[in-house]
Parts: sequence; structure tokens; C-alpha cells
Amino acid sequence: MDLRPPSNEQAHSYNQTMAKMHIKHAAADFEIHELIAQRWSPYVFDGRPVEPKKLLSCLEATRWAASSYNEQPWSFIVATRQQEQAFATMVGCLVETNQSWAQHAGVLMASVVCNNFPRDNKPNRVAEHDMGLAVGNMTFQATAMGLSLHQMAGVNVSKLAKTYRVPNTHSPMTVIALGYAGDSSSPTAAQLAQRDQASRNRKPLNEFVFDDTWGHTAEIISR
Repeated sequence: MDLRPPSNEQAHSYNQTMAKMHIKHAAADFEIHELIAQRWSPYVFDGRPVEPKKLLSCLEATRWAASSYNEQPWSFIVATRQQEQAFATMVGCLVETNQSWAQHAGVLMASVVCNNFPRDNKPNRVAEHDMGLAVGNMTFQATAMGLSLHQMAGVNVSKLAKTYRVPNTHSPMTVIALGYAGDSSSPTAAQLAQRDQASRNRKPLNEFVFDDTWGHTAEIISR
């Protein structure tokens, strides 16, 4: 392990990254982990490649997510900036509005879910739920390392499936942009700045945490 103090350049880069991560710090009603409060999904990425070790750590984090019967029904198709043709191919599977900003991420990866349990071919009702847990792990790991992650539903799913020969036993879900958040105040980011600088809003707990009857706010919330 390298225990040398960071260079001035490294420290400056780290401080810039952390400052960007804090611009949309969650205003939580109750105490939450700092990494959850820091996490947000930028539209502006600065174009830097993601270091291989960091990318592998993000992918490793998905391995340890909980899943029904430990089936781990998720797969990822990865394209890094260093793989120019592969990266362009993945960008081409996005809807046009997402192509404009996602092309500046360090990594693009498609998430693909296995629809059935391999052992008996019966439908896995919670496969997409488990995929979400895996990407949640990835998001937490990425945030801990100063990276940002933005999931996109705006994907040409049929094109993606055909391009990568995804078997019909599996379903593409999203494409994930992973990288370093860029400066949303720069002139080149003007069109995206409003979205990146907007405040983070969430429903309060009393709108979705119930107890004895659907829609009835749980007692612990209403106290």
C-alpha cells in the first residue's frame, strides 16, 4: 500500500471532486450515511477515464449484493473511454438526448438481468429487484472513491440486445454512466447546468411508509 502523502496536484483534484459531490448534498429528515447524502447523478462528466482498479472495485461490489437464492441474476456489458470503438458502440445504443452528455463519462455499462432461475427455468420474480441491489452496491462503492454514477432508462433496448447478442433468456435494463463529475458552471455545460445544479427533492416518509392499511402512514412516522 502506498502510504506517501498525496502530491499537491492529487490533493487539488481530490478536493475538487469532493466539492462537486457536495453541491447536491441531501437535506435528510433523519440521519443517513454520509455517502448516501453525497450521492447524486450528474449530467456533466469531465471526460477523464476511470482508473481500472476503481472500475474493478465497483464491479466487485456488485458481487456481494444480496439476491434471491444467491442467483446473482445481473450481468454488465462494459465499455471504457480507452476502448474507442466499443465506447462509441455503447453510446449508439442510447437515445439521442442521452448520447449528448453520456459520451463524456469515463465508462458506460449496460445492465442485463436474467429472467429465470437457471436451475429450473422458472421465472425469477425478483430478478430486477436484485439487479437494483447490485447497482446500489456499485453506487455506494463509486461514491466512496470519488466517482459519480448516472443510470439511464433512455436506451434503445432492442438495438442493445441485437448489438451485443443478448440471449432471449435475459433482458437489458439500463445503461450506467460512470466517471468523474464535471464542472457544471463551465460554458460548455450551460445546457446541462440547470439540471445538475437543481436541488434534490424526495417524497417524505409519510407518503410511502405504511402499517396496518395501505396508505395509512406508519405510526413510527406520524408520532
